[in-house]
Amino acid sequence: MDLRVMTEPQQGASYDTQLAMARSAEELGFSAWFRSDHYLHMSGDGMPGPTDAWVTLAGLARETSTIRLGTMVTAGTFRLPGVLAIQVAQVDQMSGGRVELGLGAGWFEEEHRAYGIPFPTARHARLEEQLEIVTGLWATPVGSTYSFDGKYYQLTDSPALPKPVQSPIPVVIGGLGPTRTPALAGRYAHEFNVPFASVAETAAQFERVRKAADGRELVYSAAVATCVGKDDAEVSRRAAVIGRDVDELKASGAAGTPEEAAAKLRAYAEAGASRIYLQLIDMTDLDHLNLIASEVRPLLG
Repeated sequence: MDLRVMTEPQQGASYDTQLAMARSAEELGFSAWFRSDHYLHMSGDGMPGPTDAWVTLAGLARETSTIRLGTMVTAGTFRLPGVLAIQVAQVDQMSGGRVELGLGAGWFEEEHRAYGIPFPTARHARLEEQLEIVTGLWATPVGSTYSFDGKYYQLTDSPALPKPVQSPIPVVIGGLGPTRTPALAGRYAHEFNVPFASVAETAAQFERVRKAADGRELVYSAAVATCVGKDDAEVSRRAAVIGRDVDELKASGAAGTPEEAAAKLRAYAEAGASRIYLQLIDMTDLDHLNLIASEVRPLLG
């Protein structure tokens, strides 16, 4: 099983905190470090304040060497698709070809109000055009131009530059929507992710996407809240730090002793997930990363 680290820096993390965690994840052999793309905390005080996802990833691209980097997920409301294509291609160049783009419609209206970002209607319809534009710009041959005439976006004779190192950059689409989400994933995604759902819900959504993909090969992954301790006391301490109940975490995520966490991750694997994003909220707890690498990962085969 491919284990990746997923973080939520809007809850409170400086760039240096994120860098320390990404470097530790790289040293411990996790395959990727992904972060959310939010500008407002959802609990606590959010100090020292938000950091921008693609500015952060650009810095990490130059300060790491092997770990893959990405968003889970970039909000389509934050950036025009042409600008996003440039940003992601540039960070891909800066990383030597280690970037992945998770892209979603955007949903957290309060953060848009807080920072003066428009929160449009028809966000899923806009997302479809955004995916078409971003992937179309990257796929346009050097020396050719790209044009698009959609309902929400229009591009005329774009030089479609710069080009990323990877061709294509992996695109991650996720969610639990029963119809539009599988259709978009079936057409545009290289990976489909189910976030924070039960094993049964995850398996059912994977099946919907397989049908929509109609033979296209995708990576199927799950994002799972994670809280592991050597014993019950350590689990309780880590849960308290992130403001979560241990029993709730065990029911909804991968929590408990290494054996308990590994058993839940194996259940997701049986549901069809070949990749797991371990959501780790306390970014200063690098011992947590070490414990997962040394005592959970070996139990997964």
